[in-house]
Amino acid sequence: MKFLHLLHQRDALLRQARLANLAYAYQRLGDFAHRITRARLHGPVQLSLTDTDHDRLWPSLTAQEGNQSVIEEHFTDEDLVELADLVTFLRDDAHTTEFNFRLEEFTARFVEPVRAELARAGVVLNFASPAPSPEDSSRGPL
Repeated sequence: MKFLHLLHQRDALLRQARLANLAYAYQRLGDFAHRITRARLHGPVQLSLTDTDHDRLWPSLTAQEGNQSVIEEHFTDEDLVELADLVTFLRDDAHTTEFNFRLEEFTARFVEPVRAELARAGVVLNFASPAPSPEDSSRGPL
């Protein structure tokens, strides 16, 4: 491939990369939504992203009501890092580092906006909603 050809295709490549990242976000956020629904998790939570200005070196998901142990039972540290990365990619305000939401509204808050953006871009979804990943189904009931 020639250098000038790459330069001419730069905008299209950037658009395709964003769409690929949106598709990945849609799938993974759908996996999280499926786990939340399957485990019947509900109630208000706060997702705190990494914020070195406030000495927060690791993302967290904190139950605002109920037992924190239930959250910790269903989401590993690695899950929270991935969720935080996805939300960071999708967020509109680069300064927002905390998100308050109800777990039962996870799909409406995070999955549906991504689906809508993919649809506006002309991406055809081959399924009605994100399917559970093999990792989720191998964990058994939560």
